[in-house]
Amino acid sequence: MIRVTDTVSIAPWEVTETFTRAQGPGGQNVNKVASAVELRFEAARSPHLDDRTKARLQRLAGRRWTKEGAVLIRAERFRDQARNREDAVARLVALIRTALERPNPRLKTRPTRASK
Repeated sequence: MIRVTDTVSIAPWEVTETFTRAQGPGGQNVNKVASAVELRFEAARSPHLDDRTKARLQRLAGRRWTKEGAVLIRAERFRDQARNREDAVARLVALIRTALERPNPRLKTRPTRASK
């Protein structure tokens, strides 16, 4: 279980990880080791998130949101697989925490005298 907040956690079946070779410099090691992590979170099918949170998550994810309703996060910042996995999970948790925050409703105000 990936714990997002005290009330929200993600089940293991909702997340899949794929490992690929990382881009960029790294010497001879980069051609042999699959250290980059692509994390796929099935957000649309998640029973732990309500519809409003899913809509905010879709808006926040942007291009990382797929047609099937999944969020894709690719982590290749570090040279080893374990640190990239931790980085991807941390970025997913941060994204979901941001989506869980409900925006304050906008209050109507009158234009100031100087702006008229």
